[in-house]
Amino acid sequence: MGYITLPEFEETGYVVLDSYDQAADPQEWRDIEFVDWKSSGETRFAPLASAYGDLECNGFWHHNPPKTDKDGVWVQSNIEKAPRLKARAEEPGANIGRCRVIELQPNEYVDCIYNLHLDDNNRLNPEGTGWIVRGFFNLTDNPDSYMILREDRDDPSTESRIPLPAGTQVIIDTQRLWHAVWHPGPEPRYCLITSWESGPELATYIRARNPRSRVPNGPLSEETIAQAQAEVSRRRAAKQAASGPMADVMSEA
Repeated sequence: MGYITLPEFEETGYVVLDSYDQAADPQEWRDIEFVDWKSSGETRFAPLASAYGDLECNGFWHHNPPKTDKDGVWVQSNIEKAPRLKARAEEPGANIGRCRVIELQPNEYVDCIYNLHLDDNNRLNPEGTGWIVRGFFNLTDNPDSYMILREDRDDPSTESRIPLPAGTQVIIDTQRLWHAVWHPGPEPRYCLITSWESGPELATYIRARNPRSRVPNGPLSEETIAQAQAEVSRRRAAKQAASGPMADVMSEA
């Protein structure tokens, strides 16, 4: 039977939308409560919607009763402080699963490549329903930072580097694409991340915002890429030797 998917993701697995003008928006991410939760790098998360409305970030399938990454419940203590962020997550009109703000500390390109991971958005998602994708709305102005995407984790030729100035809006099939953010800093980066169900509502939202399935890669020398890939291979080999053959396979919970 398969899942309901959108043709906008067929070519590359992502779309970049028109930039959002945040000039008039309050910086609500400064007021909400964060919890320690590690993803790819030194991170914390502020949940706006969780499995059952608690201030936590666990995958929905880890709860009782378990569920897929849909029908998230708003975390009242945080959305009271961040009504604009909640409204932005609701704008597509699609079913929302996890919704949170990430805080990412500065890192290096090699760390980003080492931390490339796939998400597990569609665990327990029944066939015949919409495939879950994720929106990334960059809140801080980080023009020298990049969302790194790869079809093949170990093949740099499949890499896309999407710059992240304030207002950048990217929607990604993060169960298809290996991904992480390279953030040189110097201050933390903040981004609103929302799980949405694919369907007519999300399609209408995307098509009204000039979606592009390819954007020019941010500049990076072949030497830098090759050196990073070699260092990542060294780190993975050391981790495998210490912990077993599956130790390097990362998946965001």
